[in-house]
Amino acid sequence: MTQSIVNSQLSLVNELDWLYSTQAFGIKLGLEGVTRLLSACGVLYPRAQVIHVAGTNGKGSTCAFCESVARAAGYKTGLFTSPHLVEFSERIRVNGQNIPDADAARLINKVRTIVQDWEPCPTFFELVLAVAMLWFAEQEVELIVLETGMGGRLDATNAVPKDVAVLAPIGLDHTQYLGETLYEVAGEKAAILSWHRPAVSAPQEPEAMRAIHEAAQRMDTYCRVISTECDQPLGLKGAHQRRNAALALAALRALPHFLCSAEEEARGLAEVRWPGRFEEVQPGVIMDGAHNPHAMHVLTCTWRETYGDLKARCIYAGSADKALDEVLELLAPIVGEWVLPPVQSPRILAPAEMAAKVQAASSAPISTPATLDECLADMSAGTLICGSFFLLGEAKAILRSADYRSTVQ
Repeated sequence: MTQSIVNSQLSLVNELDWLYSTQAFGIKLGLEGVTRLLSACGVLYPRAQVIHVAGTNGKGSTCAFCESVARAAGYKTGLFTSPHLVEFSERIRVNGQNIPDADAARLINKVRTIVQDWEPCPTFFELVLAVAMLWFAEQEVELIVLETGMGGRLDATNAVPKDVAVLAPIGLDHTQYLGETLYEVAGEKAAILSWHRPAVSAPQEPEAMRAIHEAAQRMDTYCRVISTECDQPLGLKGAHQRRNAALALAALRALPHFLCSAEEEARGLAEVRWPGRFEEVQPGVIMDGAHNPHAMHVLTCTWRETYGDLKARCIYAGSADKALDEVLELLAPIVGEWVLPPVQSPRILAPAEMAAKVQAASSAPISTPATLDECLADMSAGTLICGSFFLLGEAKAILRSADYRSTVQ
């Protein structure tokens, strides 16, 4: 390893120490602060076209399909997603490549300098978005794909003008922020629709669809519902990915002047990669970030499609703020053995508490090893690691012998 690489890594660690410290300020929904920040950075109005994706499940995969197909068609792409699994740089990609450490450190420092006297300080997510938009501007990308962090109306990404709004499947999530009913949650997410700009949506529950149609009327636009499935070979497993791919293709086709041949489209769909979504990390060892009822239903269906009646050795962790009882009831039928490790994230339920939840949903044997390393040392085909992206990130870091630091956003 050259000295310049070592120096850039050390510099990034120092800048990330500051950036991660801003998580203490918590989540502050609203666009005033992030609009000020992006304006101060000179990136509020990007030259690139923008696809903006919101939803509860499948939005990350939909973003990945959009980016991969556009890149295959010859467009220079920028992709902004969250959370990262192992490395911060996963959140910000140009043409499929993570932002280099030296550039991440430089741009974090640039944003840090801009906001050093601001009161209040922008949130972690707002700062990361600013870094991403600066990198995309420097790299002169032609298409930016933005994934919302939470909701839509007051999510930081909604400060960026978009050319197409995309709504992946919507379910109940973050109800403490977005509302207690599906209609309220869908209304928050549908607020990414923009005046006279095209919008596409996955099929939704009637309650959600009503909120989407109302949002479209307010914006004097039309939201096209994509009920078809993509029948081409895909780089991601699961029947649900056919719907995500169809939604992504509809979003790209809604862009003004977007050009893509059939061969380029096929290559982009086949070559897409998206970590943590039914990802085979070793032969027969699957990682999936499913953490809510809808996503868990999709995961169990994909497991059965792939492995039939095989029961999984399930390494599981879940956040205390999720609908755990329903999630575990959905997961239990495909599990033959539960392994409940400790995970660094403060949002994850402790193994002893999780064991009590699991016992109420399943009669399969349960073990609570002292460390996650211990769980991963003896993996064989039929192992399923799921329940939380924090679990997946820490597990991936261990398998790669990489450094890992937990985040809460």
